[in-house]
Amino acid sequence: MSGADLFGNPLGPASVTALAAIDDFIDGFLAYETRAANVIAAAEAHPGSVLLNAYAATLWLLLEAPEAVERAAPYLARARIAAESAHPREQAFVEFVSAWSVDDIPAALAIADTILATWPRDLLVLKLRHYHDFNRGDFPAMLRAASAVLPHAQDVAYLHGMIAFAYEQCHLLDEAEAAARQALALKRKEPWAQHALAHVMLTKGRIAEGVAFLEGVRDTWTGLNSFMDTHLWWHLALFYLSQGRFEDALAAYDDHCWAQEKGYSQDQVGAVSLLTRLELAGVAAGERWSELANHLAVRADDAVQPFLTLQYLYGLARAGRPEADALLAAVRRAAVEAPEHVRQTWAEVALPAAEGLVAHTRGDFETALRGLRAALPRLAEIGGSHAQRDLFEQLILDALIRAGRLSEAQQALELRRGFDPDGVPLNRALADVYERLGLPNEAAKARARIA
Repeated sequence: MSGADLFGNPLGPASVTALAAIDDFIDGFLAYETRAANVIAAAEAHPGSVLLNAYAATLWLLLEAPEAVERAAPYLARARIAAESAHPREQAFVEFVSAWSVDDIPAALAIADTILATWPRDLLVLKLRHYHDFNRGDFPAMLRAASAVLPHAQDVAYLHGMIAFAYEQCHLLDEAEAAARQALALKRKEPWAQHALAHVMLTKGRIAEGVAFLEGVRDTWTGLNSFMDTHLWWHLALFYLSQGRFEDALAAYDDHCWAQEKGYSQDQVGAVSLLTRLELAGVAAGERWSELANHLAVRADDAVQPFLTLQYLYGLARAGRPEADALLAAVRRAAVEAPEHVRQTWAEVALPAAEGLVAHTRGDFETALRGLRAALPRLAEIGGSHAQRDLFEQLILDALIRAGRLSEAQQALELRRGFDPDGVPLNRALADVYERLGLPNEAAKARARIA
């Protein structure tokens, strides 16, 4: 039978069970729930289903690992065969996944635009378009794509969550908050909207409100995939850090952020990022770097995405693992051999950042500053959110202080105080810097803010 998916998008002939599996994947994927993984078994059960096999290939490509394309290949091959007699929308989606699988992201994005122009309620395609735009640091493209389909899907909470995050990444914070609250009014358990609102509160320095908000919706964090669950806890840990609740932040790391899928890319970089922040705040990491690096060691040749690679690299180097040098060599190769659409980013942004990160872990702070500062103006190109990339700015700040470049550190710290006015780690650093600069009155003010 022919029909439509849960958003009314047309489908070619499919059985009742295949239609149900298609809807389950779309809804589960947009909800960041573990049930999205059911599509693998569904594709095996329906080898002639275009979308189930194309969706299974999509899920494997999202593994974000060198073996992802190989794992996706059998499903994509079946989807291509089935697409010969499929609905045009299904055929176009197979073309989208095919372009993605050979890393022709510009072509994939063009196909996504064609699909959305004709079927604007295909919110799965919009989400995947956002994924690629985000990895390229093209946040206005995220906003443009979501805005174009908004008139056609205003009833869907997921869309408002997507547009909220796009607004936030474009620094349009009031618009982001309004969109996130609209999403949550439609569906309280909309984790991407919760996440977007947490970003807004962090950026505006609404720390206590951020804690209250995330703790208030924590009961909805059920059935989530490891990325979404660990990432929401990661955001809550950032609020705890600002408040000086170091034991709570460390517990978030131990019990949530690094307690699930330790082989998955996003869980790994979230752990590296949070453990680094904890250490910069003065929290002893103990054996955590060594344990984390045991899981990062397989990334010694992983240059799939620069944002991910740089954090694998820092974790390996911080643990003193020899794989760090192998991964740095992989970054240098990517600077020459990566696909043309991303080669400059590897060469001119990721490579100097990588060299700076390794230097930081080895106590060479002047070299760290040269590399990280060279990359900083274009750091958005590597992907990641503002909050995630702030890790690199914190490492620059740490290097300034440890290199004795206190005047520069004072300037950077006071600028940061604009969005974290009462932050405990920030004001501790300010108190120390002002004392060393011979400004005891300013040091006393910083200590008072901590109190």
